This record gives sequence, structure tokens and C-alpha cells, in this order.
Amino acid sequence: TKFVKGPVIRALEAGAILLIDEADRGDPSKIMCIQGILEGKPYFIKKTGEVVHPKPGFNIIVTANTKGRGSDDGRYVAANIMDDSWLERFYITFEQQFPAASVEKRILEAILNKEMKVSKIDDSTKHFIETLVNWANVIRLSFKDMAVEDIITTRRLTQIIRTYLMFNMNEDLALELCLNRFEEVTKKAFIELYLKVKPGMGNNEKASPDA
Repeated sequence: TKFVKGPVIRALEAGAILLIDEADRGDPSKIMCIQGILEGKPYFIKKTGEVVHPKPGFNIIVTANTKGRGSDDGRYVAANIMDDSWLERFYITFEQQFPAASVEKRILEAILNKEMKVSKIDDSTKHFIETLVNWANVIRLSFKDMAVEDIITTRRLTQIIRTYLMFNMNEDLALELCLNRFEEVTKKAFIELYLKVKPGMGNNEKASPDA
């Protein structure tokens, strides 16, 4: 066998950023092994007898959907409750919000520009993008007010756009196929809301899901 340094040791030696993605999916007992590293201490490698000191620039970023508290509602069923002594080693917590509507529109337009290999998007597709973004924002507000049990993420919007391209610019089919993962009641409410938000189909300001 041959000892190979892992990403934690390599980041320490290089003075790089170590990203621990989806940390609350990890084993809470095993992840405790980096307690000392989180405090800026050197790490002793038992197999080689080497002591590795963190170089300037080394830092750790952790992502988690539940802030290490697990998921009572079952939305993140594989998430674990992390040990408080581990969580307390992190100085700062940033809450990632959804992009502003203008940014989200640019994200969707960028996908279209790349996939369609065009510099200009036609008006009907622009209206579709604008409707999708407005629709998603109304759903997010409704979710915050506990009017609905699910939410439309930016990732879900990008999936709708890609499906829209896949099925020859068919808005209704793209929407239906990308909403099939939700419960039937939620799916129906989301589609009804989309029709209310869609220009010429209803009142944007008064739109709210019937769920």
C-alpha cells in the first residue's frame, strides 16, 4: 500500500481553500477529526510522522442545507445533526439567498445563449423567462408565508429552460415535465399560479397559489 495525502492535508500545505460540501451529510463522529485544524493548529500524520502546519491563505468553507441541525420536515432526509462543538469552530455563517430577479433572468438567458448559440433571444422566449422568474418569486414568498409546502429553486428554473429547448420551445410541456416531481396538489397549484402570473392570463400582483 502507498500513503496518499488527502485534500485536507494538500490544502494545508498549499495555503488553499478547503471546501467541505454538504457537510451535514457526513458522519458527525468522523468529521470531528478536523477539530484542531479548524482552530488553526498543525496536523500530525501518524503514518509518516510528519507535522503539517497550515500555510498562509489556508481556510475552510463548509456548505450545508440545514446549518448542521438536521431536517425535521424531511426535505433533506440524509442530513445529520452536527455536533455543537464542531459547529462552534466556524466564525461566520452566510445565508445564501435566491438571486435577485434581474440576476436570475441573466442566468436563464445565458443558458439559452449557450445552448442555442445565438446572441439575441426572441421576444416570446424573453417573456417566458420573465414569467418563470416572477412565478418563482411569488412561490418563494408563499413558501415563506407557509402557503405552500414546496419551492421553486433557481436550479429548477434552469431545468425548465433546458427542457423547453429540448422539446422545441414548448412552454406547457416543459413546465409539466419539470413539475412532475412534486405532489399532485402542489403541481396543480404551481401550474395554476403560473397561468395567473403569465402576461395576459391574470393579475400579477394578486396571484397566489391555491394550496
